[in-house]
Amino acid sequence: MTRTEHTEIQGTPLVATLVPGGEIGLLALHGSNEGGTAELADLVARRCGATSLVFTQPGVRQPVHIPSPLMAADHCALLREFLDRVSLTVSLHGHMRPEAPHTVFLGGRNRAAARVLAEALAAGARDFPAVTDLAAIPADLRGVHPRNPVNLTRLGGVQVELPLSARTSGRADVPPEKVVAALTAGVKGLSA
Repeated sequence: MTRTEHTEIQGTPLVATLVPGGEIGLLALHGSNEGGTAELADLVARRCGATSLVFTQPGVRQPVHIPSPLMAADHCALLREFLDRVSLTVSLHGHMRPEAPHTVFLGGRNRAAARVLAEALAAGARDFPAVTDLAAIPADLRGVHPRNPVNLTRLGGVQVELPLSARTSGRADVPPEKVVAALTAGVKGLSA
């Protein structure tokens, strides 16, 4: 049931891959730029029965980072389908903040859902403290722009900004199991 679409945004060719599932959606807008986010979206969605949508730039040596608000629904049929299908989005991103090498920032407009994910991370991945206070999250990582796809579903969503060590391991873009398990528990908590 996996479907792909070749699309172009801001002159950049992308491949969108949709795996339909339940009403919670896992989104990786920058799967080629932010290592481990595509893999994490896929793993968590499979374990939860959630829907996933991943954007990649296959075969590109230096992928282009397109700001999330510019990737809004009118560019891609599969993104429109994703936004119609799911009620709440968990959008996975990567950050490289030297002052916060282990911190997970939980932005987006659904603050209650951000707190659910923070509790799951605190229980299962203590090495990665989660910050939910928008004032304490760097402005460009907050994910609150109204055109950001994380905020376009009925219940909005959570922009999960993960440091490199929370999304990759010694095996390149394979996320650490404790992060996969903690996010899976959090997403299941959102479905309850």
